[in-house]
Amino acid sequence: MKREEYIQEIKRLKKERDAIILAHYYTDNDLQEIADYVGDSYYLSKVAREAKEQVIVFCGVKFMGESAKILNPHKTVLLPDDVADCPMAHMVTPQQIKQVRQEHEDLAVVCYINSTAQIKAESDVCVTSANALNIVKTLKQSKIFFVPDQHLGTYVASKVPEKEFIFNDGYCHIHRSIQKEAVLREKALRPEAQVLVHPECPSEIVDLADYVGSTTGIIDYVAKSQADSFIVCTEIGILYELKKNNPNKNFYFVGEKKECADMKRITLSKLYEALRDMKYEVVLEEAERKAAEEALLAMHRLAD
Repeated sequence: MKREEYIQEIKRLKKERDAIILAHYYTDNDLQEIADYVGDSYYLSKVAREAKEQVIVFCGVKFMGESAKILNPHKTVLLPDDVADCPMAHMVTPQQIKQVRQEHEDLAVVCYINSTAQIKAESDVCVTSANALNIVKTLKQSKIFFVPDQHLGTYVASKVPEKEFIFNDGYCHIHRSIQKEAVLREKALRPEAQVLVHPECPSEIVDLADYVGSTTGIIDYVAKSQADSFIVCTEIGILYELKKNNPNKNFYFVGEKKECADMKRITLSKLYEALRDMKYEVVLEEAERKAAEEALLAMHRLAD
């Protein structure tokens, strides 16, 4: 089928299945265009939680579909591609968390939403890049084990010196591929451009930023900024929303890996097939789901 035919069929099937389509900013433009809601992990988790539809189709990687299922156990959650995953989500194990809990008192396990349901179930609270700082500040515990992303954890720790942090050796390969020298070269070429950095980037990149924030934070910052040129240190999928909202502004991306290959696995044809065949449903064990739900609900309670 042609692109227009896929779009027409997806819209038809969406009504027929009583479905809502959610898409992350890192997915392809076609998916962002057809989705009912586009956003970052926190925003989409809120939408999933409040959705009235009985079927949630999540154009994102596995942990996003799992989060939607955790919050909506009686609804059907579909992933258009059952292989699309986030490597960072698997960079910590339940055994590591249990070990750190044994070694430290007055400890809170803070779990980045970019993690598996199994890891959420072992954690005290989930966070996103948009709300991690505010949530950590509200926690009563003096020690924080931040999993799985060491770079976001390091950024939060720099803003909360009164707490002791224990870091995990996890990372996003997209953001880790951004090198200081590459950013400095872009700055030399475009001295008028502002540097926008996602906090999953290493500290040496964060230190170069005019603004540090989540995907949504970067989008909002650009919309309000008087500047017209930006060096963007995150995944290139954000460009669709940036250009849509700011057609007269210029954006330059850095990094050896600008695209998340897992996010880009999702296509219009796969979205159509998922709706047509109701396939790749997210299924979780109830005990694990309930434990993970506590961490996600704690996030919504502390962040809202």
